[in-house]
Amino acid sequence: MTEMQREMQNRISQEELDRAFDARFPKKMQEKLRNAKVAVAGLGGLGSHIAVMLARSGIGKLRLVDFDVVDVTNLNRQMYLIPQLGKPKPEALLEILYQINPYAVYEPVCVRVTPENVKELFEDYPIVCEAFDRPDQKAMLVREVLSKCPETTVISGNGMAGYADINEIRTQRVMQRLYVCGDQKTDVGDGIGLIAPRVSACAAHEANQVLQLIMQNRKTEVCATREP
Repeated sequence: MTEMQREMQNRISQEELDRAFDARFPKKMQEKLRNAKVAVAGLGGLGSHIAVMLARSGIGKLRLVDFDVVDVTNLNRQMYLIPQLGKPKPEALLEILYQINPYAVYEPVCVRVTPENVKELFEDYPIVCEAFDRPDQKAMLVREVLSKCPETTVISGNGMAGYADINEIRTQRVMQRLYVCGDQKTDVGDGIGLIAPRVSACAAHEANQVLQLIMQNRKTEVCATREP
């Protein structure tokens, strides 16, 4: 247990958090969310917001995968803060998540995802949220997870650049185990940049699709072992 996790647990008890969930979620829903585990691949504008939304929603276990560190250029659209500049993103995001729910299980993994380690990283996770920046890396992750992790569903982001109509961002099921969120046309390479509102909206689509899959009970419930 980290010092920050211990500090947050001293500030609020598990019982207090449970009562807050009881007041807002049906008990059956709360149990499904707490017994679910989800992996987030890429912890930038998409992934950092996805992880925070899932933590706020009561997901019991999150694996957080990224090799990068927090940079000043991230501050316009990612969850991170100025005091976290230079920190590995999994570690920085962990600090934020502990301040939301210090009783969930978080697995920060500081590693670059490659075709060689996809199976090891994600085969035990029923849902993987793809949140990379580069199109080739997005395609690699989707391809490798679908081929090497037959029990895993991928939720991917595609098209969220600029400040166009936010209602163009939507979720589509394109394969049995693949959902794509975004407008599927705008790209940062078009010179319109990535800005917080549309990136956050796409992240919300991914997080919401996670919740839908969990509540539909589509092989997403896996008991999350809680740390002492």
